[in-house]
Amino acid sequence: MLKTIILQTDPGESLVNITGQLHQAVQESGVKEGICVAYVPHTTAALTVNSAIDPNTSLDIVDEVHRLVPTRVDFHHTFDTPADAAGHVKASIIGGDLSLIITAGDLLLGGSQSVLFFEFDGPRTRKVMVRIMADD
Repeated sequence: MLKTIILQTDPGESLVNITGQLHQAVQESGVKEGICVAYVPHTTAALTVNSAIDPNTSLDIVDEVHRLVPTRVDFHHTFDTPADAAGHVKASIIGGDLSLIITAGDLLLGGSQSVLFFEFDGPRTRKVMVRIMADD
């Protein structure tokens, strides 16, 4: 099963919790045991697994990634904006896909784990492609 999740992101950098949409996709698929692959077809966005219990965790992650790769005007890449160039680097560091285990008809995540979409150059309309595969 292939499903597309559509997101409208906020300006700048942000994390969007997409765990609920992934849980729903798995439940709709009817797969009890298998794999859920989430893929971002964008070069200035990424996916990560982390805690979404405390909203300040997301703020810390966004702030620290921005500190590691700040928006600057001295990037060699100048096709779009300085934020776009920084977003390409951040997306390469964080990664654009996740493989998650499905067991007992749901995602296998730790108690405080969530799947987070990382926007580096918003606002944008974004897609997350979700492929759900059953074990043989």
